Amino acid sequence: MPAKNFLKIDQKEKLQKALKENEHPDIRERILMFLLLDDGKTQAGIANFLGCSLRKVAYWCVHGDPENLESLVDERMKGNYQKATEEYVKLLLETIEKEPEELGYEFGRWTNARLSTYLEEKTGIKLSSGQIRNILKKNNYSYIWAKYSLEKKQDIEKREAFKEKLEGYMKIAKENPKLIQIWFLDESGFSLRVIRRKCWGKKGKRKRLAGERKQGRVNVMGFLRYSDKRRFVEFVKKGNSETFYEVMKVFYAEAIREWVEDGNLAEEFETKGPKLVIILDNASFHKKAEIIKQIEEEMPKIQLEYLPAYSPDYNLIELVWHSAKEYLAHRLFKSVEELEMVLHNLLNEGGLVIKWNRKLKNKGNSVSAV
Repeated sequence: MPAKNFLKIDQKEKLQKALKENEHPDIRERILMFLLLDDGKTQAGIANFLGCSLRKVAYWCVHGDPENLESLVDERMKGNYQKATEEYVKLLLETIEKEPEELGYEFGRWTNARLSTYLEEKTGIKLSSGQIRNILKKNNYSYIWAKYSLEKKQDIEKREAFKEKLEGYMKIAKENPKLIQIWFLDESGFSLRVIRRKCWGKKGKRKRLAGERKQGRVNVMGFLRYSDKRRFVEFVKKGNSETFYEVMKVFYAEAIREWVEDGNLAEEFETKGPKLVIILDNASFHKKAEIIKQIEEEMPKIQLEYLPAYSPDYNLIELVWHSAKEYLAHRLFKSVEELEMVLHNLLNEGGLVIKWNRKLKNKGNSVSAV
């Protein structure tokens, strides 16, 4: 590694002039490396100062020549990269927006290598995977995880019909809340394994979480009332038709208790009490004929309304589960009992604050927007 003050006066002046005048930021950065090295900074110190890797600094300190600015030009900036014409870039950006299947390929996603091969066939210009990546980055593309989408599986007509029906219920509930209540029902599970989420951390340092694979899980079945966002959550061993029936009985008893607390007679609930419209998904144990018959006979004020297939965005309680898991993220619980106690406080005692207007994919936003 060159010693401090290794540059001659004319070399230093030439580099200082080039630092001001050169139009390429990468080359200016490499010039600055030599000037900082001449000031006595270590390669590690230069990397830290410039916010780049030590490997990058070491490479240019070895391969760059302060006497020859041409040596600071990355070979990848020459040759093939300059062959990327405007037409090539335009075709690349059009291709990345298409599914490979549309162009006759069997693979499901584009990689830099596959894009390079396809574009070479179409244009005769051969670029490396790295060059493809650089072009995409310059055009505001990034290599990120794809998200699952339910849109292709959804029946638009059924969704629109359900939304119209739901809006009708909501209009009645708003005009006469004593006539009808709208509740959203769903199940969820919380594991003892630490929930991982994004968090702030210093650059270069990643927050470390307890990686213990603890056995244990808390399952819940919950109800959320649309009008006042009241929650009623029961802890269950597992989701099945028997559990569903038992929880519905507890929920029905709670509705009667609330009716009586408002100054009414319990025996008048089924004749004068509000209709309890429950929005729920199409899980098989929600639709078992024997259980549905029991609910209709024993809990006549309940009316079950099933969501269209693949429509979790119409189930407002999804936001409750999402918010609870965000709240518990990065926390390690010692036992199922401890986790259950915290969940009870969050879900039943009002300890969980929820931002109902959050824009989260498939988390009940279609309902909150109604």
